[in-house]
Amino acid sequence: MTIPQDGPWSIGELAERAGTTVKTVRFYSDGGLLPEASRSSGGHRRYGPDALDRLELIRSLRALDLPVPEVRRILEDDGTGGAVLADAVAGQLRELGDRIQALRWREAGLQLVQECAPEERADRLRLIGAVAAPPNTDTLVRFWRAWLPPRMAAPDRAAFLEVAVPAPPVDPEPGQVLAFARLNAFVTQPCIADHPCQPAAHHSPEFRPDVLYAGLAEAYDLAAPHLRRGREPRSGEALDCFVGAYADAFRTRDTAGFRHVLGDQLAGDPRIDRYWELVAEVRGSRDGRPVPTPGAAHDWLLAALTADPALRAA
Repeated sequence: MTIPQDGPWSIGELAERAGTTVKTVRFYSDGGLLPEASRSSGGHRRYGPDALDRLELIRSLRALDLPVPEVRRILEDDGTGGAVLADAVAGQLRELGDRIQALRWREAGLQLVQECAPEERADRLRLIGAVAAPPNTDTLVRFWRAWLPPRMAAPDRAAFLEVAVPAPPVDPEPGQVLAFARLNAFVTQPCIADHPCQPAAHHSPEFRPDVLYAGLAEAYDLAAPHLRRGREPRSGEALDCFVGAYADAFRTRDTAGFRHVLGDQLAGDPRIDRYWELVAEVRGSRDGRPVPTPGAAHDWLLAALTADPALRAA
């Protein structure tokens, strides 16, 4: 069959020139994406050369997995270089990135199940299956919202959560997937009746949470270089900043007596060391060394406090 070069074309001729099916052309035409130029005397659709260009554009956009409503918005934007196309492509890239990350998490999770001992597979499968792929951090955020003092200002709470809640790795190792699953299990376990879920300081009416957590952030930063170098807990600027944060939060002075009371109080607080150990595993290492977590810095400073000669003499 000889097809006119410049049209008008029937629906079958347009489909043949575009290398697609009549069903496809009819679908886009019925949906208003591919307007017809005219109708024949018998009422059949006729299309001009611009329809071929438009059809090829539609198929190119659909090949990017853009949904029909997005394609319609792009076509209505009158061109392929507009903001609508840019937004649509950006959205597809985000969605594709999420899918790729989900596949990576599933692959790492399957490796964990495959590589463990047969008698451990059922438990490990349940542990990993309790976490979405890719996971979100909702359970971790809920844990900290219950842990942190209720009177803490929203900006300070958000700053703390930024540090305390690890982002799931985009391309995780199997060990990171296992650590994140264990972290999820840790924060979803209920508090035991005779073990408080919050530090004692949070329940004092004189306590100023914003002052404390701002000071602790500074103290943890000062302690981090000592942890990275593997130094034993010691007195110094980091410890003074640590104790000073508590003293300021309770509107008192940093004295030997205060340090003695503080050491006893912090030693009696609920322990969440396992949380911070798992956070370190999720985040991985930097230059072969674990990145110090706030929990590790807190424990180092508490150990420095209890070993302080001034405390022992009090």
